Amino acid sequence: MGQEISRSTFTREDFQRFQACLHQETALLADRFQRKGFAATGGIGGFEIEAWLVDRRGHPAPLNQLFLEKMDHPLVVPELSVFNIELNTPPLSLHGSALRRMHANLENLWQRCQRAAAELDAAVMLIGILPTLRDPDLTLEHMSDQQRYRAINDQILLRRHGQPMELAIHGVESLCLRQSNVMLEAAATSFQTHLQVTVDQAVAFFNATLLLSAPMVAVTANSPLLFGKHLWEETRIPLFEQAVALPGGVRSNDPTCRRVTFGDGYIRESLLELFTENLMRYPPLLPVDLSAEPDDRMPHLRLHNGTIWRWNRPLLGFEPDGTPHLRIEHRVMPAGPSIPDTIANAALYYGLVHGLARALPPVETVLSFAQCRANFYAAARDGLRADVVWLDGQRWPLRQL
Repeated sequence: MGQEISRSTFTREDFQRFQACLHQETALLADRFQRKGFAATGGIGGFEIEAWLVDRRGHPAPLNQLFLEKMDHPLVVPELSVFNIELNTPPLSLHGSALRRMHANLENLWQRCQRAAAELDAAVMLIGILPTLRDPDLTLEHMSDQQRYRAINDQILLRRHGQPMELAIHGVESLCLRQSNVMLEAAATSFQTHLQVTVDQAVAFFNATLLLSAPMVAVTANSPLLFGKHLWEETRIPLFEQAVALPGGVRSNDPTCRRVTFGDGYIRESLLELFTENLMRYPPLLPVDLSAEPDDRMPHLRLHNGTIWRWNRPLLGFEPDGTPHLRIEHRVMPAGPSIPDTIANAALYYGLVHGLARALPPVETVLSFAQCRANFYAAARDGLRADVVWLDGQRWPLRQL
């Protein structure tokens, strides 16, 4: 869930103070990695899924505030636009009947959502991009009333010196347009799996997740249409990358340094590499004063990490006793199209990543990262028709693979 903040305007001193806190907390995290001071439990899964509110005609319904009041449920929260919501499920250990329990939990929550939406003469829907969405729907008037979203919009526009976002996607058809805010991001809804790993497992599982991004986005693709144009098989990928297009900072002309990115390399030693990259390459967007929270909870580091939208993102969380743990957030899949599909997609990812993470030799020694990244974008563009280079060094049609 995106963390809400207390205000949306900031001073130069706010940014300086936040950067200092970020340095301090990254050093604390480095110390944790040095002594392996993380929870020893892995193999725990969970997920977030974003959904649409639609009217009787299947058009976006800007009702999330009324809907959330009716739901009154801590696991159902607002998203960027007033026609989107996010559902969360409790984490479960991935053994025995875990997938069946995940399905039951999500199905029960979904049925509650359907009933609440019906009371508003609306419905909830799962799909990566709603085909009935129109460009005029994506205005600031349709932004959810959250300080976080207003601040992100304002800060991105400031960093762009007021220049509009430019969307240019070329696929089966082409779409080019300009947008004066970040609301294009609201057109893309995702299914994001979480996997808790131990510090010793993290490198293997993260690199395996990078490799799996190509087949996972191809198998789950359901978002070819945007504003009536047939673009990529999973148009959500270029849409999100361009919707919040903002250079990282140190290497501002490097596309791998954008805030929505596949990255520029495998992990070599630990997930600390990505948190260090956050510090060194990405200036803060939301310099909120979180000093009321204990330093060992690393609140500034976690908030900053949440404003860098890697397709595969490291997460830092905490056990009930306060011990930190590590998670991998796999963000390449679209939402939907149904609850059974969602659980099947989660099962496929969890099964494949456990198999590949234990494979020898390690994936990062067999396939170059450049090829891994090329596989991902080919799969997002062409779906199961894409050809990818796999671990045997051969080029395979994804459908056959």
